[in-house]
Amino acid sequence: MPRKIVCLCGSTRFPKEFVEANLQETLAGHIVLSVGAFVNSAQQVHGRDIDVETHKQALDGLHIDKIKMSDEILVINVDGYVGESTMNEIDFARQQGLPVRWLEPDKALPV
Repeated sequence: MPRKIVCLCGSTRFPKEFVEANLQETLAGHIVLSVGAFVNSAQQVHGRDIDVETHKQALDGLHIDKIKMSDEILVINVDGYVGESTMNEIDFARQQGLPVRWLEPDKALPV
């Protein structure tokens, strides 16, 4: 039986929660696709300054491709927070007929 592929979606302001969700999904036997970098408030990735706006469109497109490869998405909705980019990813996943799971199901957005 093939393994389930889960794509993590959410704001990169929650790197700790992404890492924990990745671990839990991996331990559950799933293949996990996630964001490639976490940008901090100083617009740095791994201590390097980057121009986020220059890369945002390409990174967003790359994440859509990861969703296309997935069997479902897991939304990292810490305290119910879902930003605009994440909402676009959720909408795309739903259009593809993919199940949407929530890190905090009690704070999930209505369907």
